[in-house]
This record gives sequence, C-alpha cells and structure tokens, in this order.
Amino acid sequence: MTSFHFYITLATTLLLATGCQVSEPENNQDDTNDQTDTQTDNKTSQHHPVDKNWRLVWSDEFDGHSIDPAKWSFEQNCWGGGNNEQQCYTDRTENAFVDEGALHIRARKEEFTGPADTEDSDNYDPSVTRTLPYTSARLRTLHKGDWTYGRFEIRARLPEGQGTWPAIWMLPTDWVYGGWAASGEIDIMEAVNLKTQSDAESAQAGDLESRVHGTLHYGQAWPNNVYSGAAYDLGEADNPADDFHHYALEWERGEIRWYVDGTHFATQNQQGWYSQYEQDGSLVTGSGDAPFNRDFHLILNLAVGGNWAGNVNDTGIDAGAFPQTLSIDYVRVYQCDVDAVSGRGCATRSSAAETVAGHPAP
Repeated sequence: MTSFHFYITLATTLLLATGCQVSEPENNQDDTNDQTDTQTDNKTSQHHPVDKNWRLVWSDEFDGHSIDPAKWSFEQNCWGGGNNEQQCYTDRTENAFVDEGALHIRARKEEFTGPADTEDSDNYDPSVTRTLPYTSARLRTLHKGDWTYGRFEIRARLPEGQGTWPAIWMLPTDWVYGGWAASGEIDIMEAVNLKTQSDAESAQAGDLESRVHGTLHYGQAWPNNVYSGAAYDLGEADNPADDFHHYALEWERGEIRWYVDGTHFATQNQQGWYSQYEQDGSLVTGSGDAPFNRDFHLILNLAVGGNWAGNVNDTGIDAGAFPQTLSIDYVRVYQCDVDAVSGRGCATRSSAAETVAGHPAP
C-alpha cells in the first residue's frame, strides 16, 4: 500500500492482469445508499491477451447463483485486519453473494460480534470475541488456487465514500521466509475513500478522489517491514466507483507489473525488494527474487476505516455512505507457456510505465 498500510499475518494470495471489455453486471437488490444499481447486459467473455502464449489456468466468471466453495473460502472474524479496521468479516449472504453474473461484497453499518483473532493465528479462540460497528466479507483462494508467477485479471467496480477500502491482493500460501511482511504481499489494486475530497499533492478544492494503488510489502517481519508502490489516477470523468474497470498484474521471476484498463503504469523489480529472516540465530537475506518466488493466493475484500482509509481524505468513516459494494465481474489467472521454468516470456511492457525504486536490502 502506498500509505498507512499494516496488514499483519494472514495467508492469502492474489494474482491478476489486464482485462478486456465485457458487459457490466450489477446487483438488483435494493439497499438504501447502495451504489450497485442495476443495468445489466449479457456477459461476453471476450479477452485476448497481447501475447497468445498466456494460457488460462483458473477463473471464476461468477455466472452461477452462489459463491463456488471449490474456489473460495470465507474468513470470519472481527480482528480488524491488523489495521484497526471497523468491520467484522462474515460468510452471510448479506455481505457476499453472486447476482447477475458478478460477485458482490457488501459492507453494511450494523453491529456484529465474532472471533477477535484471525483463523490463521496461533492464538485463535472463537470463544474470545469482539464487537465492531460494520460487517463485510473477505474471500480467498488459499489451497484452492495458489500460483507462482502469472497474469492476473479482475474486472471490478469499486465502492465510494469516506471509510471505504476495497482490495484485490495476494498473500503467500506458505510463509517460508517468516511472518508478515518477510514472506511478501502483492497488492494488485487498492483504493480508499473514492469520490471524497482528493488529498493528492496537486488536488484543488472540489477535486474528487479517483486513484487506485499497486503496492508490494516485503523486508523483514513486522515492524521492520517496508513497502513501495505507485498510484494511477483514472480522473473524475472515469472514476472507478462509477463503472467497471480492468485491474491486472503480470508477475514473473524478478519483475512485477501493474495495469489499469490495459495501461501498464508501474513496474517493480528484484533490485528494489528483498526478504530478510532469522535462521539459526542469524539474519539471512533471501536469494534471487525472494520473497516473490513462492506460491501466493488471491484475496478479495472490502474493509471499513482503519489506519489508511480512516486517516486520509476527509478522515474517519462517513456512516451515511453505507451500505457500499465492491462488485467483481470476473477473476482470471493466466500462466505463460514460454520459458515457464523462469516465469518469463509473455511480458506486456510500456516504456511510459513508472519504474518504482523500492528499497534494496540493508
């Protein structure tokens, strides 16, 4: 994340890449202040990667009537994401459902009580509970979809309002280099507080937030972790809360690239990331492109408030903006059939993309 981002020890990986035009499914359920109103065309699955050697290996088009348990599992807790977020994650249909060809993750203002810690924690005890003022959902492909390298695509429409924090991202399946963030985190797309007053450096009064962010987290285990990333501004006329857009990531050995609507806007490479971890009492620096050389899995979630969304733009949470919905048309994962061992061979690069400096190992 580009700022205020402190996810702590969860295991979930996400890989995506640039998409193509498909129609815009929306949810037809009425909910006051909900941004998913309903004009739906038939989905056309037309997608043609620039390099035909990309091979589709996993996807969910959300064309059924329910969330596929063979592909997704729900996290269920009131932990707060390690970021002081204000939502409990549930597996209820009020918070996540499939309708008219899309997955909808809905954040609602309602008090809820659930486990105070994440299911992945050694301290997890469902009898120890916490109550928070919002509910939402967080889905992951852990042990159902896990990949090293590839092209990952999602077509999504994002929520708006102060306190909203949608994320499409990935975590390591096996934390071989140690706890967060020594084993890495890949954020394909995140956004906060869309359509509130922008706090971008050049923003004027009345300019609305319209940026999305792509970020890597790495280094040592928290609190000695670091991050680096870049923002992409779609502009008010094309605000990502108003319509569906394609968010994509290409991940190969030693290089990771981010895309919005086919535009390659940022690149990071292994000269700008590292992993350091304890081994036999000594601090070891991972070799090659560690930590981004192991299986990661996808995560889709909509958080409320927290250390990033609650501290920027208008700050806090606008309770009147909720419910809000993150709608996802599809998720597609490709792998490259050229030089599959190294992970290279199907890159889509633009010389105009920002090369993010990152943080070399100390």
